[in-house]
Amino acid sequence: MASVPASTKQLERSTHTAFVHGDNTLYVWGGFQVRASEEVTLPSDEIWLCDLDSGKWQRREMGGETPPLLVGFCGSYVNGSLYVFAGYDGQTYSNQMFSVDLTQHCYLWKKVLTTKGTTPSPRNKHSCWVHGDRLIYFGGYVCKTLREARNLESTNFIIEEMNWLTIGDVLFRCWGWHNEVDVFDTFTATWSVPETKGQPPLPRGCHASAVVGNRGYVCGGVESAELDMYCLDLDVWHWTQIAALSCRVPPGRSMHTLTLNADHSLFVFGGLGLDGKTLNDAWQFDTLAREWREMTHAHSDKPRVCHTACLGSDNDVIIFGGSSNLSIAMDSITMLTCPSQTHSGDVLIIQTQPYPLFRLCEDFLGSNSEVFSQHLHRLPAKLRAKIDKRISFFSKSLAPT
Repeated sequence: MASVPASTKQLERSTHTAFVHGDNTLYVWGGFQVRASEEVTLPSDEIWLCDLDSGKWQRREMGGETPPLLVGFCGSYVNGSLYVFAGYDGQTYSNQMFSVDLTQHCYLWKKVLTTKGTTPSPRNKHSCWVHGDRLIYFGGYVCKTLREARNLESTNFIIEEMNWLTIGDVLFRCWGWHNEVDVFDTFTATWSVPETKGQPPLPRGCHASAVVGNRGYVCGGVESAELDMYCLDLDVWHWTQIAALSCRVPPGRSMHTLTLNADHSLFVFGGLGLDGKTLNDAWQFDTLAREWREMTHAHSDKPRVCHTACLGSDNDVIIFGGSSNLSIAMDSITMLTCPSQTHSGDVLIIQTQPYPLFRLCEDFLGSNSEVFSQHLHRLPAKLRAKIDKRISFFSKSLAPT
């Protein structure tokens, strides 16, 4: 398996997927960059790994049935495998699924072909809850036939455009935002559509989602002054709108992240505000008390949109990639996107809780290695290896040169 060091330019990206697994390692796959004012989709035959203890990156090659170059896909990590579903390849929207087992020495993609049930419609900008062996997809920009669109209530599907194309005996298709729930059981390779109850969220895409226990939470992705929050019970499929009890609520946004960072708390970071500007604020939502709390953090000068956020060690939130200056100007006639987006390739670590004493000692030794250089050799081998990683971390930026 080939492994090569990373460069800053190679790492810069947006709309990728990322997760933390194993020995505090961040995995990053896919996304796009802007080069010379042109969007360039990044290769699907490579994945980047960052040791979060040392800050060192490496690139790993991937073979097999590699996915097409996609944006707007949904990547999910479950039981040692990365699943990629749907997305846009620059010409058509997809409803294909690919998986790769990351526990093997060689990373080989497989196209998921032999499935039961009905595969959902092509889509992008959707989200996924991972619950047990199931991947539970919600929302996004989806394709429907006219007949399908007519069978849906107007509150479940918002038509954006129609294409007069012939696919089999279907004369044209409808494209728009929806609020469906589709389930893929990775153990039985079965697609299903649960019958949900309660009041679902409005159709949306570019929202954020996270799982707390047996409940899936979704927020944002619609034009609302305040960030809305909905919860779906993943056992009985009942929707509930969560009314915050706090005085302050985050402003509405899209292209942000929602991360479980404690037993019952969710962390919101960044996104695109209703004024078309990239945000740099951070909020924590207590799902039991139903209260929001704005958090101070060390990266308030680094706004992010289309980034990823993962749970790291000691309840750190690991922000990677995204654009720092996406700006959309809107008036009654046009919508203009900033042509010179600056994509990020750095890792932002946001501390959300007090560190345990052992972590504090590791970081103190790592950041003051010159003081203890004559004594570090006395440490047990395993602990010395960990301290060496922390020394490497503090000796350079997480964004390699």
